[in-house]
Amino acid sequence: MQTTSAPPVSRAAAALAELVRFRTVSSRLEHEVDTGEFDGFIAALARLYPAVHAALDLERVDGHALLYRWPGTGPDAAARPAVLMAHYDVVPAGDPDGWTRPPFSGHNDGTYLWGRGTLDDKGQLVAVMEAAETLLTAGFAPAHDLYFSFGNNEETAGNSAAAAAELLAGRGVKPWLVLDEGGAVAGGAFPGVTRPAAVVGVAEKGILDVELLTRDPGGHASTPPRMGATARLARAITRIERSPFPQSLPDVTAEMLRRFGPHVPAPMRAVFGRLSVFRAPVTLLFGRMGNETNAMTRTTVAITTLEGSAAANVLAATARANANIRVAVGETVEGTVERLRRIIRDPKVELRVVEGNDPSPVSAHSGAQWQLLEGCIAKAFPEALVTPYIMMGGTDSRRFTGICDAVYRFAPFYMDAEARGSIHAVDEKIALETLERGVGFYETLIREL
Repeated sequence: MQTTSAPPVSRAAAALAELVRFRTVSSRLEHEVDTGEFDGFIAALARLYPAVHAALDLERVDGHALLYRWPGTGPDAAARPAVLMAHYDVVPAGDPDGWTRPPFSGHNDGTYLWGRGTLDDKGQLVAVMEAAETLLTAGFAPAHDLYFSFGNNEETAGNSAAAAAELLAGRGVKPWLVLDEGGAVAGGAFPGVTRPAAVVGVAEKGILDVELLTRDPGGHASTPPRMGATARLARAITRIERSPFPQSLPDVTAEMLRRFGPHVPAPMRAVFGRLSVFRAPVTLLFGRMGNETNAMTRTTVAITTLEGSAAANVLAATARANANIRVAVGETVEGTVERLRRIIRDPKVELRVVEGNDPSPVSAHSGAQWQLLEGCIAKAFPEALVTPYIMMGGTDSRRFTGICDAVYRFAPFYMDAEARGSIHAVDEKIALETLERGVGFYETLIREL
């Protein structure tokens, strides 16, 4: 009896299920990274995608990052290279008892595939590899060089992506297009918009961690001083909470609203159609609608860690807090730290930049690269509105802005509010249909490139 091969989505789902089982959890502490899991993932990838590994050149960058080169066959193969990106490291899963399905099980229930990394970002990596394997099997060869850059520490340092970009720069490779994770086909992304929105990140906010440190002689808790280390730190945090950074409506966000305009209820349609008149009240409204819209309009500050005394009856000699800051496009790390000093208004609160980078340059939402990307999204998701936006989070793609002017951030997956909320949280999962459409998107994109 003759058998037929499984359809691409079945193969993609099986591959993703296997790859999710590798606990490729990244950490800033080297001893907490299980390199065996990363080695196992890389070995499994070679076995799952034999055509890719036979036809493409592969080199490991910075230990466990992967850089593939698919040589172009055209006369100017190296003149218009493109880079498709993803990462295969994941954040910790937390308490597995909180998950409906075990976080590293790769459980397939016939509708969803469950596990840490299915959406962020092993699913995207599998979609790229699945598309390439399918095209190679069909005899396809690209006209221009095509690179796949898969990072191993995006969730922490991101220095592997920086090393890959530096490697390409040293070889004189200037990508025509770079596409990484980021936006998605979002359902319920904006109030009043009933159609799903394919939001494509054309820039991302800067990421800055600042340590707030206060000092005090310490001593016994039975004789506390006024404004000790912890009290001084608490006052600084309270002042930050009460003094949000100023608002603005970036041009990219204004363009997003313009594109939403024809698809929202009549009162909002009139406002979005005349943003030159209503820009100030819209900006103010965004700040009050919710956390997501508020973050679109300003630099945000979140106090994420606190540290004081190690004992209940001992005064803290030092107290620390970490401020995780997302720097708005148009602002800088230096200016942000100076504003923070003015808000705190206390020279005894020391500020130390732990790590930080300015916002990325803004890629155009017009021109050949944007039009190609927009067209491929429209083919895979004809029901979706395509719009640029500014990403709140960070990706490995920011490391490539020095060698490419057209850097975009888009995951070709449908994500409703529940799916978006599961990223970095419990019950992360991807719908099998979503995975299939993602593979189709990359097949179209690779052919068009």
